[in-house]
Amino acid sequence: MDASSGLSADPVFRITGSASPFAAGPEEVLRYRSPLVSRYASKEMAFNFSDSKKFQTWRRLWLWLAQAQRSLGLPITEEQIQEMEANLENIDFKMAAEEEKRLRHDVMAHVHTFAHCCPKAAPIIHLGATSCYVGDNTDLIVLRDGFDLLLPKLARVISRLADFAERNADLPTLGFTHYQPAQLTTVGKRCCLWLQDLCMDLHNLERVRHELRFRGVKGTTGTQASFLQLFEGNHEKVEELDRLVTCMANFKKTYMVTGQTYSRKVDVEVLSVLASLGATVHKICTDIRLLANLKEVEEPFEKDQIGSSAMPYKRNPMRSERCCSLARHLMTLIMNPLQTASVQWFERTLDDSANRRVCLAEAFLTADIVLSTLQNISEGLVVYPKVIERRIRQELPFMATENVIMAMVKTGGNRQDCHERIRVLSQQAAAVVKQEGGDNDLILRIRSDPYFAPIHSQLEQLLDPKSFIGRAPQQVLKFLKEEVIPLLTPYQSKMDVKIELDL
Repeated sequence: MDASSGLSADPVFRITGSASPFAAGPEEVLRYRSPLVSRYASKEMAFNFSDSKKFQTWRRLWLWLAQAQRSLGLPITEEQIQEMEANLENIDFKMAAEEEKRLRHDVMAHVHTFAHCCPKAAPIIHLGATSCYVGDNTDLIVLRDGFDLLLPKLARVISRLADFAERNADLPTLGFTHYQPAQLTTVGKRCCLWLQDLCMDLHNLERVRHELRFRGVKGTTGTQASFLQLFEGNHEKVEELDRLVTCMANFKKTYMVTGQTYSRKVDVEVLSVLASLGATVHKICTDIRLLANLKEVEEPFEKDQIGSSAMPYKRNPMRSERCCSLARHLMTLIMNPLQTASVQWFERTLDDSANRRVCLAEAFLTADIVLSTLQNISEGLVVYPKVIERRIRQELPFMATENVIMAMVKTGGNRQDCHERIRVLSQQAAAVVKQEGGDNDLILRIRSDPYFAPIHSQLEQLLDPKSFIGRAPQQVLKFLKEEVIPLLTPYQSKMDVKIELDL
């Protein structure tokens, strides 16, 4: 034991009372907190998965059920309804925790806690319902609301990158295949490759969000038997009850058939599109990290930001690295609902519960973080045209050799003779680059060779980088006009929000 620190020499860390360096600190430092919430996620997304929202939603679901049941003739009074309405946010979490410890059942603990502050309504709270009435329906509400938070953020990222692509639509840059120099493209066209994937993600998130349905009022195994009994065999009233509660929750449809839960395939769909978004963000930010190494494009770098504690000159792409790190986590989460859906027995088994508390929340929290960070990156991307131009000059002479040959043929030269002379000069220039570490001097060699005198005056034109970018600028503008802008139209009112990162 180190008496001065109060820390055990054992591999296990032990808090030793007043001697602990944390003893006088805030309570939250004494136990693990997910960095997804404590360090990264927005307040809105963190609240969406909070206990406060969860249990308030449970109470609203009990209220909606009672209201619908009353409207269909069950003996529920207006006084009971008003009492429930008055206590939707009046949750005694300490009592609920004590009740759950005693009952070993979270839903019944909150039924008792709600009943305690609603004594008149107590007899009709949770009438005919099962735990999944509040549990699963709340999950679907939270998933829907999570998508509603993510979609505008994704749209803003697309909007910022669309502006970047338009500004750089005709700026030539060296293309890479296999991360080896290839034909030229433009900075804006490369950005459109990122945009195309993000637009696919926006479409996919919209689709899954709009396909989400409500579990509704289905009973213990999905047969609605308890409600059929409450309404004395009146099937029409049971169906109307289901419809009314669904409308109160602002859903258009319910899943017509369920077991005790909604199908866990729904969770697979939800996390699939989020994992796919993660893959897109990882690809974009990897490209940015590689471009930062080439010093062609950089993410924002604050005035007082430190890139390395040891190397003061470094400008590490830490935002892009964070996105890649968290995007990998997001991509891995899809395995959880896949396995859960595959091992559900018959109408339901409870081994789908504890893990869903983790993976569903983490998927949305992580997606929220990477989109906020990517928006911050996209709002401050810096392009260095002179560096790009220098790299083009190093590679373009080799790419221009075919143009040189064709120009010589047009002046009466022999294609094969010209090809051989270009081949020899190219090999000599390549040796200077690779063996001597010099600059590519192929054009200087062509200028010095009397054989190429007929086209010496054309060399500048033949080497204009913009003559090598094909239709890239036109493709950028057409893509933005026809595919990107229409996709963003529903989100125009939310485009002005800017992201500033504290960390």
